Amino acid sequence: MSYSTTVDEYLFRYSTCRNISAPEDEKQERRVYSGHAPASSVLALEDDENVREYLVDAKGKQKRSPTLVHQAIRKTLADQTDQFSILNGGMVIVARAAVVDDKERTMRLTRPSIINGSQTQGELRRYFERHDGDPGFVPSIRFEVIVTDDDNLIAEISIARNFQNDVKAISIAGRRGQLDELEAAMRRSIPAARLRKTETDLTADGEFLDTEKIIQVIFALMPEHLLRKLDFAEPANKVFTYSQKTRCLKLYQRIVEEDDLSDIYEYCLDIAPVAFSLYQRWKTHAGFRGTRIRSIEREDGKIVDVPDGVIFPILAAHSAFVRQGEGDTWVIQVPVAFSDSELIEAAKQAYIEIADHNPWNMGKSRACYSTLVRITGIYAKLSEALPS
Repeated sequence: MSYSTTVDEYLFRYSTCRNISAPEDEKQERRVYSGHAPASSVLALEDDENVREYLVDAKGKQKRSPTLVHQAIRKTLADQTDQFSILNGGMVIVARAAVVDDKERTMRLTRPSIINGSQTQGELRRYFERHDGDPGFVPSIRFEVIVTDDDNLIAEISIARNFQNDVKAISIAGRRGQLDELEAAMRRSIPAARLRKTETDLTADGEFLDTEKIIQVIFALMPEHLLRKLDFAEPANKVFTYSQKTRCLKLYQRIVEEDDLSDIYEYCLDIAPVAFSLYQRWKTHAGFRGTRIRSIEREDGKIVDVPDGVIFPILAAHSAFVRQGEGDTWVIQVPVAFSDSELIEAAKQAYIEIADHNPWNMGKSRACYSTLVRITGIYAKLSEALPS
């Protein structure tokens, strides 16, 4: 087997290896190698640059059932071990530097990482462990090693090479660092906040906040003039904030990336902790007691969970109260005359008369959003008309 000789170096043994660098690779001082290696050579490689880990035991927190991909790899290793190298897609590895020794058939890799093939590595480890480290026959694996010291390029390669495996947008945004400032913003109200940045980060145990939900709520509260700048034909229609979480995340990525949207990005960072706090408050709002909305979860007479389909039209209605305060910081300024009870009563009527007692219908009904926005819009106009 191969083992790291230092923290940063890894001795990778191969059977065959060719330099397949393209002219443009050489011009940019990159190198690309391809070949076959004993499967034992990849067991100890890190995969910290990959956008997805071995999903069956991600982060060692929660066992997950093997997918069809895992089952197919296991079947090949069990029944067609000698054909593994041609039936398996192989592995892509990045390294900051590589020293090739053709005589010894080794590559000394500096800070290597798997960027595509973590599922294969996980199943190979399982295969070796089931045979106490000595399976008798050691299959070969196809490999590609990309040598570059460009960290941004490594991130992009990892994302591009994993699209075939349907990597979720959350992993891509996390890998690109597009959620880091949002996490810092959330820490203004929750000092120990950690955002979910990969599909293997779990929110059920409370260790990570639901990043996608935070971004959905940000868009639910976004004023219409900012949505217009994002080319929304119907900025008043907030249905997408409830029903299209991936669209919300991709819109957020666009806001982070485009310089001419920096004002909207500032809005997102300012409003995020406030918006999420508002969402959490309405999820257990005591004002829903006595409404007889069947889909609300109750325990010992207390409101435990109000469905998001009911909550999102209410949050979208609060966008009428979002404005820039002192120092141009975005805040929610609820007029003194406004009462939550009026919004709850309107939400109840919309739930019954428009959504037919179905929270999913309510979350996807433009009419439900419009009904509640009309109420907050009236209070917002009255508040603006009053002398300061």
